[in-house]
Amino acid sequence: MSISSVLTLQEIVRVARENLAQKEWDYLVGGAETETTLRRNRLAIDSLALRQRVLRDVSEVRTRVRLLGHELRIPVFLPPIGSIQVFEAGGGASVARAAETFGSMQFLSSACLPDLEEVAEASTAPKVYQLYLQGDPAWMEEQIERAVAAGYAAFCLTADTQVYSRRERDLLKRFIPGSGSQSSAPGDFVWQSRMSWDLVKRIKDRFDIPLVVKGIATAEDAGLACEHGVDVIYVSNHGGRQLDQGQGTLEVLPEVIAEVRGRAPVLIDGGFSRGTDVVKAIALGATAVGVGRLQCFGMAAGGAEGVVRALEILEHEIQICLALSGVAGIEDLDKSLVCQGKPVADPHVLSAFPLLELPRWRY
Repeated sequence: MSISSVLTLQEIVRVARENLAQKEWDYLVGGAETETTLRRNRLAIDSLALRQRVLRDVSEVRTRVRLLGHELRIPVFLPPIGSIQVFEAGGGASVARAAETFGSMQFLSSACLPDLEEVAEASTAPKVYQLYLQGDPAWMEEQIERAVAAGYAAFCLTADTQVYSRRERDLLKRFIPGSGSQSSAPGDFVWQSRMSWDLVKRIKDRFDIPLVVKGIATAEDAGLACEHGVDVIYVSNHGGRQLDQGQGTLEVLPEVIAEVRGRAPVLIDGGFSRGTDVVKAIALGATAVGVGRLQCFGMAAGGAEGVVRALEILEHEIQICLALSGVAGIEDLDKSLVCQGKPVADPHVLSAFPLLELPRWRY
């Protein structure tokens, strides 16, 4: 099946599964230990229902938003994915080209290929460089200087990976991705494990580049981030791949929004796979939503073209959701659109795609 003929996100996922070996597939869909956090991400999304309003003019639906001074076609960005080159050889450069073609923003992980300069040259799309600390603060500052010189729109520090988790799907296969380790000992992440708010202060004091902190999961840390001058708050639990038994990100978003009080944009990722998912997050106060696994499905299905097609379908889903909810523009969304709703299916990493043949795929 050619990517151009794909009509649904379910088809994107199916083609991705057909193109991936089991170890790469499990690396993509897996989480930490019992995978409870991964499932709670989806449960939090499915536990909200949409309140439909009618008899409103939705003949023109507006989906564009601004983030870090750049306009995005829809309130969606491509989050950092370590070792994304295992899904398509072009890696970060392919994602960069997809972001430019569609009109999105790319967050480039320092744990993927090619390097930040080559990705910067691959497209004119706005980019944020996300760093894992593999050296001392002087080493970190050199990486930030490289990102500034290459024209990145912001610098992102990931705070929820101070040690590497136990991802048992990978351990059972003795599979070590380029960004990973089979140990969760702090010694394996010596500089990452020493991160503190003092490091955030050091970055803010020494660099004139917007700072994003990724991995915020409580109101307390959101407040501290604002006190330290963090420019963008990024709510994330690493897609359920780090701390097991955590909360779903959409579950914690309201307390973060309440604490931030408009002092900084709030981004979120964690289980978001459909247009309705995105609309729920924006209604609760997020500025934009990261679609990590969907990005990987697109890459595995067809490289840059596959990512673009996934975003096009997601855009159509968002437009339909807004129109059928009686909302003409993203800027009109607020929490009155959502209410509590009982999930109708067992939550798991692919429960947003109910027509897939899941038992055969061992999700």
